[in-house]
Amino acid sequence: MQDHVTTHQAEEDARNERILIYLNERIIPKAEAMVSVYDSGFMLGDGVWEGLRLYDGCWAFLDEHLDRLFEAAKAIDLDIGMDRNALVSALLETQKANDMTSDAHARLMVTRGVKSRPFQHPSLSRSGPTVTIIMEHSRPSLPRPIRLATVPHLRGLPMTQDPKLNSHSKLNCILACIAAEKAGADEALMLDLHGFVNTTNACNFFIVRKGAVWTSTGDYCMNGITRQKVIDLCRANDIPVFERNFSLVDTYGADEAFLTGTFGAQTPVASVDGRQIGNGELGPMTQRLRTLYKELVSSECAKRKV
Repeated sequence: MQDHVTTHQAEEDARNERILIYLNERIIPKAEAMVSVYDSGFMLGDGVWEGLRLYDGCWAFLDEHLDRLFEAAKAIDLDIGMDRNALVSALLETQKANDMTSDAHARLMVTRGVKSRPFQHPSLSRSGPTVTIIMEHSRPSLPRPIRLATVPHLRGLPMTQDPKLNSHSKLNCILACIAAEKAGADEALMLDLHGFVNTTNACNFFIVRKGAVWTSTGDYCMNGITRQKVIDLCRANDIPVFERNFSLVDTYGADEAFLTGTFGAQTPVASVDGRQIGNGELGPMTQRLRTLYKELVSSECAKRKV
């Protein structure tokens, strides 16, 4: 069996052992960046986060990422304790401290902070939020397209844990990932509660059929920023695109399949449940969307530098 790979596969970079991390208004060495065992994020997964990508000195789609972070924080009644400008300043300060200009990935995390006692109620978090930015040198290095396996774990209804929340509570997705690995795949393909194809444990999912791009309705998946950019690019370039319910039968018979996410942008899929998708390699539509996405990132970053 081939080696296991992930959608966040990156080149090894020794510099990541020497990175500096932002933690509550301080920038400190990796080895010193620690939070309390009483922290809400550690104890209960109580927090929200964003992943950000640095391209040629520019944090791509930063406004959209901050919109999503603040919206998620409001949804869980979490006061970040910093406004947008302060968060951007912290991001840029951390970037400067690490001397990063491109091919970097940041994980911006906010938890409800240190609890006074080891119990659930949010009122026990009285010391203010914990804000962390981990920034690594990170160049994607995927040796082959991804293999997916359908798993029994679902992305469910918003009244349980809304799948649109980028929360620290990721156990459902982790269990899905474990199930996929046990099945000999790289990552999990997750269905919605009606049995339609939805998303993977880490990324949004697309298929290509007869020149048209399909993705889920969006009702039960992460409101992915890269997902929306791909949909917008299709519409702007006369590529038929549909947000619709579709089944595993539709998926197995697709000409191409790919994943979207901040880290990997557009990641090709080789197979689903042992069925080869297309020729099992990067397809022409996926390649075209990759090119259009790179052009979009360059255009957006150029505007911000003006």
